[in-house]
Amino acid sequence: MARRPLPRILSSGTASLARGRDFARTAADSATDVLHPLLVIGRGLRILAAAGRRRWSETPKDKRGPALFLGAACVLVVALVPYGPLLALITLMAAAAWRGRDRTPVKTGPSDAEAERLGSLYEALVPYFSIPEDPSPLFAHGGEWDKAFSGYEFDGAGRLTRLHIRYPAYFTDGEASSRARIEALLHAKSGRGREYRFDWDEEGNQLDLSVLAALPTGIAAQPFVTSPGESVLGFTDSASVQRTLPVLEDEQPRDVPPVIWRTGPRSTEPHLLAVGQPGSGTSTLLRSLALQALRHGADVLIVDGGGSGEYACLTGRAGVLAVECGPVGAVATLEWAAQETERRLIATHRAREAGRPAPEDTRRPLWILLDQPSVLAHLAVAEGGPDPMAHLQVPLRHGRPAHVTVVVAEQFDHLELLHDAVWQHTRARIVLGPAGIQQITDVLGLPPHTTPTSQVPPGRGYARLGTGPVHRLQVPATPDPYDEGTHAGYRQAVLELLPERQPGSGPALAKAVGAAVLDAPERP
Repeated sequence: MARRPLPRILSSGTASLARGRDFARTAADSATDVLHPLLVIGRGLRILAAAGRRRWSETPKDKRGPALFLGAACVLVVALVPYGPLLALITLMAAAAWRGRDRTPVKTGPSDAEAERLGSLYEALVPYFSIPEDPSPLFAHGGEWDKAFSGYEFDGAGRLTRLHIRYPAYFTDGEASSRARIEALLHAKSGRGREYRFDWDEEGNQLDLSVLAALPTGIAAQPFVTSPGESVLGFTDSASVQRTLPVLEDEQPRDVPPVIWRTGPRSTEPHLLAVGQPGSGTSTLLRSLALQALRHGADVLIVDGGGSGEYACLTGRAGVLAVECGPVGAVATLEWAAQETERRLIATHRAREAGRPAPEDTRRPLWILLDQPSVLAHLAVAEGGPDPMAHLQVPLRHGRPAHVTVVVAEQFDHLELLHDAVWQHTRARIVLGPAGIQQITDVLGLPPHTTPTSQVPPGRGYARLGTGPVHRLQVPATPDPYDEGTHAGYRQAVLELLPERQPGSGPALAKAVGAAVLDAPERP
């Protein structure tokens, strides 16, 4: 069954809906404030009426007659007394207001268990935030934790969810190793299995610890609302970016903050490197980027070093020039990509010299996606052939003005086999799957502001674009549509995004690859 498109009111009227909800919420709050006395009196009258019915049901039947006579006599006396009905009404309203008041006890401090947890956390921080020379230490064994912890929150299970810490000015918060020790300690003492964010205020000597909510994993591949040259790498926290995208999550519309990667001649991060463990979601990321590039009219070239056939769904599709899995085909394909990059540069240069715009075929984006290229490089060297990665230097170094984008996905175990050109020109970096802080720092150049967990879903990791900050990332679910072991809804979403099959697509590349294969020397 075809997926229903996103309703127009949800894609174009999100701001109007948000303003309408805010207006309705404000009106409801104002009405509640105005009617609060009446609500309190009404609740009190209901309580008094319930108490009267309960008292009447508990009265023996032989005493109900005298009770009714006594009540009628009291009503008659009140009616005959001057201002009696008015005073009776005022008394009744006062009693109803007193009985209907909010009696919820206000929590003024932590419970005994919470105070004990805060005290143990304070004692654990004493060796790091104190020195013997301090005459009035903020952290001392047996000291008062409420002077150092100015704010805290706990969840229903009694675990810490937010903590505001004041620390001495002499603490070396400018050193990454010192901050890492504190973060590791707080992570261990506050509860493992959760992801914490640490915000250091070095000027004010303050540290904010907060527990981050899990990123959404139910967002499948879909036509994202982006312009040409923009690709959605995944989704992150709302506090990290200032933009949201309307998406469908488990068939429910919502707005989520994305991590947008911009490519093209004006991009400062024209190429991308994704690193992860097996099963971490790097192939899912490449499929997602390929589908987005094809949707914007780009040509896509795929080199599958793993040879698992996870890109077979793209073979023969409109816009897909080739899907290569062998070392000979990879060498010929990347050689053609290098020649195509040079051709585009020469054609663009000649057009500018003549005062004409660049030819249309040089402005059509070309994406080169390589999944585990180190495997093909090892096979090629073992067979005595050339290294396929040697032809990748031209697209990496000169691909930006030629509208050529290179995306490399590799595993942690084979990073040393990547060429220096890959490390030098892939300024956009992604780390997926479980990884240590040092591994993430080696790839991204900066440690994350959160504590990585050992168990993460596929497609979960961190991203950094150029010299920007490190973002948490969750890649859209883009499985192999031919893999029956994955979610059926996600596979159907990928099938709906695939272009039509065109067996004759990419004739120039097919001729170039065929000629290169024929000219290649025989392998023993």
